[in-house]
Amino acid sequence: MNKWYDFSIWKRKTATAQIKLFEWNKESTINGKKVWEYITREDLFDVIFAPLKVCKVKDNFFFEVEVVWSGISAQAQAIRHGLSRSLAWKQDTFKKILKSAWFLTRDSRVVERKKPGKHKARKWIQWSKR
Repeated sequence: MNKWYDFSIWKRKTATAQIKLFEWNKESTINGKKVWEYITREDLFDVIFAPLKVCKVKDNFFFEVEVVWSGISAQAQAIRHGLSRSLAWKQDTFKKILKSAWFLTRDSRVVERKKPGKHKARKWIQWSKR
């Protein structure tokens, strides 16, 4: 079965990214905007395009992403994880490369919830000795 694109949904913290990965060269978009219009921090370009650079296929693929929730950094990491999963499904050689670079492992850390009687998740009122 030959499809036009691979579709995947992946998360980081509360960010959720829906990714369509295409096999030809075109402009990549995030939420309908070009990548450099949506992502303003330069260090996050390396995060997003890392799976394509590691597999040496940056010019052969493009993607369309719908990403919601959380901050821009978590959104970039969710996109990276989704791209890695989509590339791993394309070829087994990509899977070996991405697995050795730790791009296929989901980072499950989230913010700890606030407990009742405390200021924050762990911060307690100051205890006075006398």
